[in-house]
Amino acid sequence: MDFATLLGYLSGLYFIKPDLDSSMLLRTAALVHILDAALCGLIASQSGRNKEAWTIAGLLLGIWALGTLFLLPNKRSVADQETSITRREPQ
Repeated sequence: MDFATLLGYLSGLYFIKPDLDSSMLLRTAALVHILDAALCGLIASQSGRNKEAWTIAGLLLGIWALGTLFLLPNKRSVADQETSITRREPQ
């Protein structure tokens, strides 16, 4: 099994389109991992987790880090979230 095939299965792209050539697979996987990293950073900061660590995890692990982050409970309490919402001033 070569690197492109492994990347295709781990990223899930081969399940969507199994006949992707290697260059298209690498570019698509890179774009998907960048978007996963951005989402991980955003969700981590909103749930009270380390934004930088989860952004790096999203970049390296892609959808697997994002799925893990969705399954973890929030570290921030409901009262903290309500306080941060009330502190914002309308524009």
